[in-house]
Amino acid sequence: MSELSHLAPDGRVRMVDVGDKPSTKRVAIATGRFVTRPDVIALVRGDDLPKADVLATARIAGIAAAKRTPELIPLCHHVALSSVQVSFELDDTSILVEARAATTGPTGVEMEALTAVAVAGLTLHDMVKAVDPAARMTDMRLIEKTGGRSGSWTAPALGADPETITTAGEEISAADVDDVRRGVVLVASTAGAAGTRVDRTGPVLVDWLRSRGFVVADPVIVADADIAEGLRAALRGRPRLLVTTGGTGVSPTDATADATARILDRELPGIAESIRRYGERTTPFAVIGRGLAGLAGDTLVVNLPGSPGGVADGIAVLDPILDHLLAQISGDADHPVR
Repeated sequence: MSELSHLAPDGRVRMVDVGDKPSTKRVAIATGRFVTRPDVIALVRGDDLPKADVLATARIAGIAAAKRTPELIPLCHHVALSSVQVSFELDDTSILVEARAATTGPTGVEMEALTAVAVAGLTLHDMVKAVDPAARMTDMRLIEKTGGRSGSWTAPALGADPETITTAGEEISAADVDDVRRGVVLVASTAGAAGTRVDRTGPVLVDWLRSRGFVVADPVIVADADIAEGLRAALRGRPRLLVTTGGTGVSPTDATADATARILDRELPGIAESIRRYGERTTPFAVIGRGLAGLAGDTLVVNLPGSPGGVADGIAVLDPILDHLLAQISGDADHPVR
């Protein structure tokens, strides 16, 4: 078992010296679940509690707490946070609190993310205690961290073996985490999500990615109306590659390109245009596609049409450039000599 980093060989508490560690981009994501009654959730949704602006107040509290983590936890380093994001997802009886902290430096931001979740949850309790003093915060935990010498780590599902991590729906040994290339295949198909149509695109992409050494689960199929949430859910695991199929046309329900535009930090228009040009060789309808390609954080996102032919075109374009592109994104590739 690894030694506790905050204990010196003589057993005394110490602050870890990070002076010799390289500065890398580091991200941590933590979550917790605030459990209360359905009527309280309804009040939060309607902003009808005596203390108004419930979620806005909790969000600000979480962000402020992340910035003050070293003042609350004595052995934490002062970190120059580049970003702190706090978000909420409400269901009938609970609120999922998620915090994402990022920095570029020699030490991680796990505690900042966890502190943001904890204080956001405490703030929720303060806001609702007048109507539900029995509300509680549960399942607070780190779910992912990236950067540093340990690379990427994703938490196992609740109740799973703690010696494994969950990667794109599959469990692998924590010792192998540095070698993982994770991929996600997301299919936008209302009929497929309802079970009235068999998807013939996702399995092709999964087989291709696995042949390229990616760890990838079976395709995730969502209705067209749910593609935005599907993209956000897929990105929480910070995969190296996220490929979507479907929803790239101009019908009233086609929403994939619009949802993708909202999550991209940088577009790679050459890839999307190459896929369309490749498709034109067999069908003039390829020019109608609105699919995008680009980066959401460190994740390469590529939209493909929802047809087997469109997927084949996408694979043909991506296959010869994928390794070099991913290496450039991670900062490990030299530019090719021309």
